[in-house]
Amino acid sequence: MTKHLVLTGGAGFIGSHTVEHVLKNTDWRITVIDRLTYAGNLNRLTDIDIWEKERGRVKFVYHDFRSELDPHMVEPADYFIHMGAESHVDRSLYDPALFAQSNVLGTINMMQLSSKLGAEKFIQVSTDEVYGAMYDGRAHKEGEPHRPSNPYAASKAAAEDFVYAFWKSYNMPVVISNTMNNFGERQDIEKFIPRTIRSILQGEPVVVHVRKDQSGATVDVSSRCWLHARNHADALLFLLKNGIPGERYNVVGKLRDVRQIAEFIAHTIGKPINIREEDFHSFRRGHDMHYGLDGSRLAAMGWVPPVPFELSLAETVRWSVQNPRWLQL
Repeated sequence: MTKHLVLTGGAGFIGSHTVEHVLKNTDWRITVIDRLTYAGNLNRLTDIDIWEKERGRVKFVYHDFRSELDPHMVEPADYFIHMGAESHVDRSLYDPALFAQSNVLGTINMMQLSSKLGAEKFIQVSTDEVYGAMYDGRAHKEGEPHRPSNPYAASKAAAEDFVYAFWKSYNMPVVISNTMNNFGERQDIEKFIPRTIRSILQGEPVVVHVRKDQSGATVDVSSRCWLHARNHADALLFLLKNGIPGERYNVVGKLRDVRQIAEFIAHTIGKPINIREEDFHSFRRGHDMHYGLDGSRLAAMGWVPPVPFELSLAETVRWSVQNPRWLQL
C-alpha cells in the first residue's frame, strides 16, 4: 500500500520543498494542512516542476491548527510531519501571544490529530534557536538545556517540551528535529539570502550585523548554519525511516558568517557588492550573534546531505535571478 504523509505548513517555504522532495523520491500520497498566512503561498506548490504530473497525489486542507481539526477531514496516515509554525523573530517580539498559540497549542492539536489518524511516527520540526546563542565556537548537541533568547524561540522550545511529554505520558511515537537557517528557491523576501540577492541586483547596500569594540572596529560578524530546504527534506525522510521515538536529531548544514554568504552571492551573480555594517545591538531585542548545531549524530547514522552547500547556494542564486517574481522585482 502507498504510504500517506500528513504535512502541516506545506504551502510554506520549507514545506513546499518537502512536498517536492516527497513527490520526486517516493510514491506516497500527501495531505497538506495549512492556514495560508502571509508565509503560506500555494504558488510554491504549483511552481514545482512536476506539479502538473503529480498533483493528484496531493490533497490540501485549509485549517488553522490553533484549533482542533475533525479527523474525518483527513484520511488515516502513516506519517505526520508538523512543520507549520509562526517563525519570524521580529513578529514574535511584536505579538508573542500569537506565537504561543500557533506554535504551542498548535503542536498539541496536531499531535492529537496524528494519534487519531494512527500515524506510526510524528516528527516535530524545530529550530536551533531553542538552545540560544553558540559561544566560543561550540555547536549545540541534541538535548542540551533550552535557553531561548526571543519569544519565537521560546514558543518552539515549549512545543518541544510538549512533544517529549506526549512520548513519556502516552507513548506517542514522536521524533524531534532541530535545524537552522534554511534557504532555497521560492523563499520569502524577508529572509537574508533572497533579500541579499535582490539588493545586489538593484545595487543597494547589503546590511550585515557585526560586533564592534569601543574604537568602532569590527571584531565579530554574525554567523549561522545554512542548509538548503531540499537537504532538510531529505533528512526528514531519513528520520521517518530511521528516527527512534523519543529522540532528538540535529539536521545541520554549513557554518558561515553573513559576510561570507553575501560575498558568495555577489560572486555568483557577477556584480559588485556594497556591504553596510550595523552593530547587532541595534538590530532587534533577543538577537544572537551566532547559532550552531552539532550534526555528528545524524552523520553517524549514515545521513549525508545529497547536494553540497556551495552548489546548493549557487543554484539558488541562479534560479532566483531567473525567476525575479520571487524577489518581488
